[in-house]
Amino acid sequence: IVAKTLRWSLLDNDVVDAVAARMGLSAAEVQAREERVPSLVERLTSAMAMGSQEWVSPMASAKRPTDEQLIEVTHRVVMEAIANGPVVLVGRGTQEMLAEREDTLHVFCYAPRKALIARTMQREGVGADEAARLVDDTNKQRDQWVRLHWERERRAHENFDLSVNTERLGIQGAADLIVIAAKKRFSLA
Repeated sequence: IVAKTLRWSLLDNDVVDAVAARMGLSAAEVQAREERVPSLVERLTSAMAMGSQEWVSPMASAKRPTDEQLIEVTHRVVMEAIANGPVVLVGRGTQEMLAEREDTLHVFCYAPRKALIARTMQREGVGADEAARLVDDTNKQRDQWVRLHWERERRAHENFDLSVNTERLGIQGAADLIVIAAKKRFSLA
C-alpha cells in the first residue's frame, strides 16, 4: 500500500527470488534460512565438517552457503534496488543493513501477540495453539538472527523513526501514517 501510494518500487518477497537465483538455490531454501539462526544440529554438523576429513566430502557436495554469504548477496540485491530509485523494503534484515544511512525512514510495524495470533489463524488456516507457536517461533528466530548478525535488538525503539500499531490503526491506517511520515521525511508533495 505504501509503495503504491508513493509510486515507489517494493522489495519484499522479490528479495528471496533474487538471492536464490544468484546463489543457485531454490526460493524455498533461501526463505527457510533467512531471519533464522541455525539449529544446534546444523551448528554441530557444520563444526564437524570443518574439523574432520570424513565429514568434508558429504558436506562439500551440499555447498550450503553460510549466513554471511546469504546476507552479503541480500545486501547487494537491496543496494541495487536503492540505486534504481525510491524503494520500500520489507524485512530481510534491511533495517539493520541500512541502519547508518541518512536517506531512510525506518518503520517498525507491530501488533499485540493476541492480534498476531488471530491474523496467523486466518492467514494459515490453523488453530489458536499452532498460530501462537508460529508467532512465537517467528519472533524468536527474527530476534536471534538480528542479535547474532548485527548485535542489535530487533524491536528496540531507538532503531526506528516510527513505530506503528497495526491492530489499533489497521493495515490501511498504518500505511496512511507511514506515507505521511515518508512525505515529511523526504520533502515530497
